[in-house]
Amino acid sequence: MNPVRCFVVIFALFIPTSVLADWSLWTVTETRRVLQEDPAERGVAVRVAAARNEWVSFQILLRSAVPVAGINVVPSDLADPNGQVWAVSHARLYRQHPLHLTEATYRNDQFRPGWYPDALIPFADPLSGQPLRDGRLVAVPFDLPADQTHGFWVDLFVPPEAAAGEYQGMWQVTAADGRSEAVPLTLQVWDFALPRVSTLVTALGAPAAQLRSHYRRRAQEGKEAEPADWGAIERQCVQLLSEHRINATPPGPLAPVAQANGSFAIPEDQIQAVREFVDRYHVNAIPIVHPSSVVQDPEAQRDRLHAWLAAWDRAIVRLDRPSITFYIYLKDEPNDADEYRYVQRWGRAIREAKSLVKVLVVEQTKTQNPAWGDLYGAIDIWCPLFPLHDPATAAERLALGESVWTYTALCQAKRTPWWHTDFPLLNYRVPAWIAWRNHITGLLYWGGMSFWRQVDDPWTDPRTLDRRVDGKGPLYNGEGSLLYPGRAVGYDGIASSLRLKALRDAIEDYEYLSILQRAGQADEAERMIAPLAESWFVWDEAPASYERVRAELAELIVRSRASKQ
Repeated sequence: MNPVRCFVVIFALFIPTSVLADWSLWTVTETRRVLQEDPAERGVAVRVAAARNEWVSFQILLRSAVPVAGINVVPSDLADPNGQVWAVSHARLYRQHPLHLTEATYRNDQFRPGWYPDALIPFADPLSGQPLRDGRLVAVPFDLPADQTHGFWVDLFVPPEAAAGEYQGMWQVTAADGRSEAVPLTLQVWDFALPRVSTLVTALGAPAAQLRSHYRRRAQEGKEAEPADWGAIERQCVQLLSEHRINATPPGPLAPVAQANGSFAIPEDQIQAVREFVDRYHVNAIPIVHPSSVVQDPEAQRDRLHAWLAAWDRAIVRLDRPSITFYIYLKDEPNDADEYRYVQRWGRAIREAKSLVKVLVVEQTKTQNPAWGDLYGAIDIWCPLFPLHDPATAAERLALGESVWTYTALCQAKRTPWWHTDFPLLNYRVPAWIAWRNHITGLLYWGGMSFWRQVDDPWTDPRTLDRRVDGKGPLYNGEGSLLYPGRAVGYDGIASSLRLKALRDAIEDYEYLSILQRAGQADEAERMIAPLAESWFVWDEAPASYERVRAELAELIVRSRASKQ
């Protein structure tokens, strides 16, 4: 053998394989997924911007021709030229966990099989802040396989007291072989703050209740024991919802108690408990129990129904939180004459009391079938599917002081921003922009964001609703689910997802638009976003467009505030 060639071969044997080929590291700040099969991109430096009291995110992605062991992300404080510090304690780091999707959700014509990142494995316990080590899935250190793209998700929170300006620092991505690559990070803090309580109302259910059912089912099947501390699980679930600007439901709901004189009363201690809860978790809407628990016939028992509602009215006044909407979820998708009649009887009887409690029905403002009669006068809050929103009749209801919310579930329209794992991540963000343009003030979703009944392990099986099993329909990947059971990653609570992060960003985007609306700048905001969010069937599919316009909205807010000072 040639002595030189021999030396090279022997030398190579003693070099760690991860050093023989450079990794590719890049970052993404747009609302899009990067699949495991996707090639490497360019650009390491991160530049993000946010208002005070807002979260902003970015992704760190890696790919290598050879395995790289022990990858970690090491964050650090950021500082501005004046010595102001953004503390790293305001960062939340996650590793993206991919799901293998081999079949498309119904009508996903753009589907390609592959590994889709969605679930997020946190670096630290969300309650204690301590590192997580005991789950079957661990965030870091992470061993990067060859020829696969994997990523980390980073959340940055700008505290309400932060000074406006530009904060900079250098984060590090390290590997077990001693390799380290710097990630330059710039965080611009705009000179305004988002309010503590969001403007967009959310009604996405109670994941803690779904989590309880999930763990109990698995315990009954002998697969794992039930959690020991349900109190900690409840706290972690509501904290996660609050941090994502989603309404949490107060535990132990208010319950009117029948009095000897025929009236009802809600105890003061219950009202105080709800007051503390909504103040802590920034709640803007609360569902209440259906009155059928005390009234069987709303027409024959009109006085009893009104007395029950009067107890709620007194409690709402004593609660003294006028920004909170109290509502009865009267009916879900009435789709025949009998169900329309049910809404007509109950809804009109409740509204006749002129209560502070609103009637919500998951139905569009345009009557489905005139032969059934209409629901006008029976509903305070209309909630049509994305594609069933009818601008003309919605405008009529809004003019009468009613409200319109919206939701998505098993949509049959071919073109709408569906909420499924294999559709673009932007689908979770653009609905808020479309909603604001249509004067829609609420967003509803089913399943408590944790519908896992059809899958044994949501961390490995994306087919959360497969209607082929019962012969009633097609497959919907991720339907009813935006969250994951936390035990797989080392704690008993709930874990978030890329889709939940995109939804949080949408709620924050809506707040920018609402701030401008309250400042008298609605027409200008409308002009800026109209090209992006034309309707529930037409929207800009380029994630960068939303980042650009969001920055323009922020600049308009800052200018508007400055002109009034």
